[in-house]
Amino acid sequence: MKFVFKSTAVLRSRGARIAAVLCVAAVGAWLGIFLSGTVRAQVGPVETGMSLRPAWAGETVVDASPLGTLTFRTHSAPLRLRITLENIDQERAKALLEDPRLADRLPGLIEDDLLDGVRALVIRSLLCAGAGALIAVLMVFRRPRTALLGLLAASVALAATGAMAAVTFRPSSLIEPRYSGLIAAAPSLVGSAESIVTRFESYRSQLTKLVTNVSKLYETVSTLPLYDADPKTIRVLHVSDIHLNPIAWNVIRSLKDQFAVDFIIDTGDISDHGTKAENKFVDEIQGLKVPYVFIRGNHDSMTTQKAVEKQKNAIVLDDRSRKVAGLKVYGLGDPRFTPDKSVTVDSDPASLTELGRAHRPKASGADLIAVHDGEVGRGFSGAAPMILAGHTHERRTTVFPTGTRMLVQGSTGGAGLRALEHAQPTPVQASVLYFDKETKRLRAWDDITLGGLGEQSVYIQRHVEAHPQRMISPEPTNAPSPTGTITGTASPAAGPPLWHRGQSSPMLQGSPTEGDRET
Repeated sequence: MKFVFKSTAVLRSRGARIAAVLCVAAVGAWLGIFLSGTVRAQVGPVETGMSLRPAWAGETVVDASPLGTLTFRTHSAPLRLRITLENIDQERAKALLEDPRLADRLPGLIEDDLLDGVRALVIRSLLCAGAGALIAVLMVFRRPRTALLGLLAASVALAATGAMAAVTFRPSSLIEPRYSGLIAAAPSLVGSAESIVTRFESYRSQLTKLVTNVSKLYETVSTLPLYDADPKTIRVLHVSDIHLNPIAWNVIRSLKDQFAVDFIIDTGDISDHGTKAENKFVDEIQGLKVPYVFIRGNHDSMTTQKAVEKQKNAIVLDDRSRKVAGLKVYGLGDPRFTPDKSVTVDSDPASLTELGRAHRPKASGADLIAVHDGEVGRGFSGAAPMILAGHTHERRTTVFPTGTRMLVQGSTGGAGLRALEHAQPTPVQASVLYFDKETKRLRAWDDITLGGLGEQSVYIQRHVEAHPQRMISPEPTNAPSPTGTITGTASPAAGPPLWHRGQSSPMLQGSPTEGDRET
């Protein structure tokens, strides 16, 4: 019996010692990677610095300071690859951009340069991690054999991590970057929708596009260029719930110019109390100089709606359709006016959904439906490929079983001036949607969240419509399930940014929207 107890005690002691060695080796390896420094690599015309760091989520970060930062969820291993743009070889960049013969070879050149840089970085990181594990174990336990055991364990762990990164590598992540930085640089650095619509299956083309965009931007960094809009897409800026906040007009003007949008859709609550004194606020619409489609919200009175109608470029839709920039848009104003507490308001979700169903025949043939409340939008499921809404001040998107996607926008006015009273202010949000000119279907969209320096600082998450040609039916279809991305409080991710919510979430088939929130 004593022998058994002694053997058990020895085993426990030995197990504890091995665990201690592994922990020390892991800490030493982590410090080795952390201190491994930066590897310099020439990627096309761009001189880069590459570094590898342990991280909870696998991602690749491209730091294009001072223009901004792009983040890609490229792999699942707990490693972060950071690429810092150090310098641009102006002569080589000009040659690559202007010489058609060299441009044809550019994808291969960039890919080879990048692989060479990553390979050198991996070798350096492995050597530093192994040295860190060996030194750490030797310093703590002072036994060479134990130190070699720590080195072996660290090598196996690092090999497994590298294998995981290679196996889980996702080339498609390059078409859904997360961006944070200057709003002027955002569209040009992220890229146009053309690469999404026609080449999103090509990893090498996306890589080339990124390097080319960076080269162009740095070449003219003193005067940042406007977005070179893709002629194959219709660009729509979706805003909502401005709630009388003048900051929203600065945001809308900046996004309208930088993303070269064809028209703007406002899904309501431009006002706060719907009074005549607030009508002067909507005069800013005419200064935008692009069509401004307006759908009345529950904080907008008929007086507000008439004030918007007086703006030369405004298109007010209330149970009617209009063709705008090639898209047939149907809009339905909110039936409620909640600031008037003397009027009984029916906000029952089932009643609001039924209201949408009752008006569905009027939306027949529409490419895009706009309402204020997502519960009303639910009733239009199956009537059009795309529905836009607002009201809840929380951005999210849902794909219904009918194939219809509904995008609920956050507050472009940060929920109005009263939001400043809250401990956590409501973010200023808007989205740019890219529709194919031929099919009129959504191909991609950029969710934009502003903060920091007002409209100068921006966070962008690009999403790609997985099945843009899916069948739309009044009844649930058996078509392949498109991917829906949710951001906001319901999001598992936004990533990061760049996403952080960077990954697309599983489709929510007809999942209920969150309850209304009056502010």
